[in-house]
Amino acid sequence: MLMAGDPGKKPRKKKYIDKSNMDLSVKPGDNFFQYANGTWLKNNPVPASKTRWGSFDVLREESVQRLKNLLEEVGSSAGTETATRMIGDFYASAMDSISIESKGWQPIKADLDRITAIKDVNGIINEIATLRTMGGGSPLFSAGVGQDDKNVNVYIPEIGQGGTTLPDRDYYLKDDARSKTIRAAYKTYLEAMFGLVGNTNSMNAADAIMRIETALAKAQMSRVEMRDPYKTYNKFSIKDFSAMTPGLNWNNLLAMMKINGADSLLVSNPSFIKTADVLLSAVPLNDWKTYLQWSIIKGAAPYLSSAFVKQSFQFNKVLSGQKEETPRWQRMSYLIDGSLGDLLGQLYVNKYFKPEAKQRMQDLVNNLQSTFESRIQQLNWMSGETKIKAIEKLHAFTKKIGYPDKWKTYEGVIISKNDLLSNVRSARQWGYNYMVTRMGKPVDKTEWGMTPSTINAYYNPSNNEIVFPAGILQFPFFDFGADDAVNYGGIGAVIGHEMTHGFDDQGRQYAADGNLKDWWTKDDADKFKLRADKVVDQYNGFTVLDTIHLNGKLTLGENLADLGGLSIAYEAYTKTEEFKKGKTIDGFTPTQRFFLGWSQVWRSNTLPETQAQLVLTDPHSPGIYRSNAPLSNMDVWYEAFDVKPGDKMYKPVEERIRVW
Repeated sequence: MLMAGDPGKKPRKKKYIDKSNMDLSVKPGDNFFQYANGTWLKNNPVPASKTRWGSFDVLREESVQRLKNLLEEVGSSAGTETATRMIGDFYASAMDSISIESKGWQPIKADLDRITAIKDVNGIINEIATLRTMGGGSPLFSAGVGQDDKNVNVYIPEIGQGGTTLPDRDYYLKDDARSKTIRAAYKTYLEAMFGLVGNTNSMNAADAIMRIETALAKAQMSRVEMRDPYKTYNKFSIKDFSAMTPGLNWNNLLAMMKINGADSLLVSNPSFIKTADVLLSAVPLNDWKTYLQWSIIKGAAPYLSSAFVKQSFQFNKVLSGQKEETPRWQRMSYLIDGSLGDLLGQLYVNKYFKPEAKQRMQDLVNNLQSTFESRIQQLNWMSGETKIKAIEKLHAFTKKIGYPDKWKTYEGVIISKNDLLSNVRSARQWGYNYMVTRMGKPVDKTEWGMTPSTINAYYNPSNNEIVFPAGILQFPFFDFGADDAVNYGGIGAVIGHEMTHGFDDQGRQYAADGNLKDWWTKDDADKFKLRADKVVDQYNGFTVLDTIHLNGKLTLGENLADLGGLSIAYEAYTKTEEFKKGKTIDGFTPTQRFFLGWSQVWRSNTLPETQAQLVLTDPHSPGIYRSNAPLSNMDVWYEAFDVKPGDKMYKPVEERIRVW
């Protein structure tokens, strides 16, 4: 087809590696990320309504536009079937700003009044349970039903730390300038929000919240500690755990939270729950009532009048540096995708996902899997005994591509065209009930943890599965028209990344059947840890922002997965006919295009405020290090770009880290 408005000219062929996005003045061996993406980075600053802008964000922008189109289509269709009409009505209620504005804070008044009437600590405990079941929040601790890590075919209640609002416990505990600024902004935010619901003592309310949340933060484990699956696996009989927390009878609490039929539970951080138990009797009743009201207010704020939304954004500006609010239609499209994702996902897949992409992905996964197997066989640091178990685990991977085989129907969710908060809560209640009523049922391993439109992928150790939603199967990750170098450097490395998660510092502790159990010889485990520690040291050495260094222990799993995934993907690529022919395209060899394809996936600009937050909270390294650090450990990259001693990224051969 000829391009409209340009008669006689053929459409410009898509460039999968476009030199106009590169900065050819930079030596590849000095900063490959800048070399591959420099001009793109210069020409694509972070938009005012975003906190970062890169390949993932461009795709998310396209994806959310697709979701909006689908929501508007079903909203305008007469006689639409009930399931589809639900999401159309949900979107209509979300975009009815006039109705939302007219209600102010009235939608939560009954909840706040109910909490005001509480007479004693038992009333506080009852309310904590009630809020969970009604979709009103999750104060004090986390609670749910999930697979028992050491018996993954059985569901069990899971209790964990929680109860705080700021993104990480460090914001409450550190005294650096950034943390102090954020605490001050949080207190101002609390005062403003309580003022909006008519609280005439909003300063006292803010002080009470800060005292309780700071005490809870002190009892929380760090994110690095929480990465240890053995440290967070603490199984108790309900009777024994109740004896450890005299103020919390877990038989009663679980029943109030609709979790029935259990005789034991898993607790990720028992000392945190003990602290919470002590605080329940030590903290004044009125402070607890204020704390519970805050749970209601912050949970409902995005769905109330503009005064609440604006105050939330003012605080978020301090946290993230974002200049303008994300457009309402984007926020609400994401809301519905997260709330009724299988209904919206069916429409998305029918319209935007090609069935042949699923088959092509299956072929790529199989190639990566067989390549990974041969790499395990050739490891010089692992014994034959452990190799057999590793290959058994690799063969046991479940592969999920595109979308689920069966869709949730959300039966019982009630959606009204003119009551956004009730719709949100109805969907949340359904999700909560769906989760807790799994107790006593067979574990459903067909479930997905992401919606089809999601631009991401994941590995789940308990199911030993790798999952690739339809949303990520787009350029720069994947394109039918792209050469194999680009697809293997993009989605191929993503596949290898997720596979390697099964063998990273966390995933390697789970066996082929998904259970948390040790299948390594001690000598092999020690050798793995030596290599992993070198990865920790490499990433600890990166300075992200002024004096802020990357946390190599927090990001270890993702960094191991990047290094392993890229190495496996490259070897798999060398098996293709395209690689064997060695043809250059646009002046780049197959190997060069592979690495350029990898690096352009990670191109991204990020606001400094957001970057400072991500260093504390995100187990993923910033894009520049995801691009560059794995390359610096791969001999073939040095050869492809003639990287020599003296180049800034050069590492002597003996210092290059090889794990998988």
